[in-house]
Amino acid sequence: MTTPWGLPDFDAHEEIHFVTDEKCGLKVIIAVHSTHLGPAAGGARFWHYAEDDEALIDALRLSRGMSYKNAMAGLPLGGGKSVIVADENRTKTPDMLHAFGKAVGGLSGRYVTAEDVGMNVADMVEVARSTNFVAGLPNSGGDVGGDPGPHTSLGVFLGIKAAVKHALGKDNLNGLHIALQGAGSVATGVALHACAEGARLSIADLDQAKAEKLADATGGEPVSPDQILSLEADVLSPCALGAVLNQETIAGLKVPVVAGGANNQLATPQDGERLHARGILYAPDYVINAGGIINVCTEFLGDGDATLVRHRIEGITVRLEQIWAESQESGRDPAAVADAMAQRLIGRA
Repeated sequence: MTTPWGLPDFDAHEEIHFVTDEKCGLKVIIAVHSTHLGPAAGGARFWHYAEDDEALIDALRLSRGMSYKNAMAGLPLGGGKSVIVADENRTKTPDMLHAFGKAVGGLSGRYVTAEDVGMNVADMVEVARSTNFVAGLPNSGGDVGGDPGPHTSLGVFLGIKAAVKHALGKDNLNGLHIALQGAGSVATGVALHACAEGARLSIADLDQAKAEKLADATGGEPVSPDQILSLEADVLSPCALGAVLNQETIAGLKVPVVAGGANNQLATPQDGERLHARGILYAPDYVINAGGIINVCTEFLGDGDATLVRHRIEGITVRLEQIWAESQESGRDPAAVADAMAQRLIGRA
């Protein structure tokens, strides 16, 4: 019998739910990794997978990442994730979103959802018609809430600056070359922040038109997805999908810093060691990209305003500096240091 328990990415997940509603076409996996610090929080990803196994692996990896992310951000939340399996046409209907909301509500608050890849604020409004355990809803004025993307972008930008200061001794990005992988919401925010500070950008995306549009907006240069990982630059910023850093791609890197917003950038734990061995400073992804969940948490708990969200996001750089300092002292790579910190925080040391 094949079960999730035997998969390499299963990490003592507390719950895994497979929900099907044939009437509306919903197929969703909700993975709860840990509720040690509070309800498991993490967005809903809407994605088409070639094989269902890929959806399960994504749910397992992403939910574990959310446990680590929320813990390292100092939030009173556990980690979870939902993966809605889209058909080839990416068909998404209100009925499907309502059914998803009912599935979330059926967990009685053990899981709180929000936006992730393929989902937006309008989708969350539909989901909220069926459950209260949802965040990322429309905001007004300076209130918290809304699209978490800009908050993620801000945290990644501040993290890049911290990495540049640590590795290159520079206080800003003026004149530095950033190789940006991705041209979606988070990548766009990072690019605009970096451009405003005088950085030079090379931008790649599987959708070439999106890369060209962002390059036009920032005075950058569009490059092919095949080129972006081997460009000579000051910073590689992976801001698309995960597992882009592996034995082959790391060997071809020509950068002193890797700092980006994508989840699960390392294909294996050994790839953190490979970066470290090459003297490339790595900003652990779930630490640097925590800005969105910080906003979501503040919205859901109602414990602060936009000023507090900004203060909490600025704390990302403090955590990164702690990781790099311990890495230097211990000789372990930053990814391993961050994992050990997070495991202690969720009671799994």
